[in-house]
Amino acid sequence: MYAVQCMPTVCVRTQFKTFLGHSYVVWWCCISANFHRPKKRGHGGKRGGESGRGRSGRGKRDTRPPIGYEGGSTPFYLKIPMFPFYKNLATRRQYMPVSLGRLQHLIDMGRINPEEPIDVTSFVHAGATSINVFDRVYGIHLTDEGADTFVTPVNLEVQWTSELSIATVERSGGVITLGYYDPQSLDILAHPLQFFNRGQPIPRRMIPPKDLVDMYTDPAKRGYLADPERIREDRLLLAQRFGYELPDLTRSGREALYRMRKDPRQIFFGLQPGWAVNLTDKTVLKPLDPELEEFYRT
Repeated sequence: MYAVQCMPTVCVRTQFKTFLGHSYVVWWCCISANFHRPKKRGHGGKRGGESGRGRSGRGKRDTRPPIGYEGGSTPFYLKIPMFPFYKNLATRRQYMPVSLGRLQHLIDMGRINPEEPIDVTSFVHAGATSINVFDRVYGIHLTDEGADTFVTPVNLEVQWTSELSIATVERSGGVITLGYYDPQSLDILAHPLQFFNRGQPIPRRMIPPKDLVDMYTDPAKRGYLADPERIREDRLLLAQRFGYELPDLTRSGREALYRMRKDPRQIFFGLQPGWAVNLTDKTVLKPLDPELEEFYRT
């Protein structure tokens, strides 16, 4: 006879008798503690009790907030410190850069004609840059890179430039003007063929906003709204400051070219506001109504 002290169930005697062919004595004192033991799941670390979710709240009910939710009442853009160089970044005006070296290269390659006035249309058609007014682009920024190699006299109109770039253009015997274009006028000037195919009259160019009036009326920056007499005085002062002799424009043989300037309401050279261009018949239609003439003139 064999004695078994600890067995998990009462059926152990039958199992062992069948297996070994002997009779056994099962001590109930050893298995009584395990006979009616309830089935539990253990501690919380092993997913017992509340299964590690707690007693209440969104963790227990699995109602978590969406990704990116931070909680609290202060938005995230108010928690971040303010940096002044990011002020008005979404509405800041952009100017496409074109260097003096790039301009001289395009002139040497014959893609820009220096015998004609150069504006946004010339830069876009020559492939120097592209204009997309939906990206808050307001024109051309003439940079001073390649100032030591620029030697061609030109009649140039841009929207932003530096003092060194102005000195470089005037030292070579040319003239430069800063002109403002509103987004509609700039898009028409950059893509004239698309506009002419619509058959619409040329609109008026808008005046600059308040924050740009000082720049485009400043003779030192060659603004298109500045006094011509003060511009001639600033040309001499700039030549003295940079130490070069200012060429005489009346003796250059290009006086007619240098005198070509746009009206503050004019978009194209040679085309007035209110005129319509017919590319099929190669004609220009002008308004005859006095009220229309007065509207486009003012």
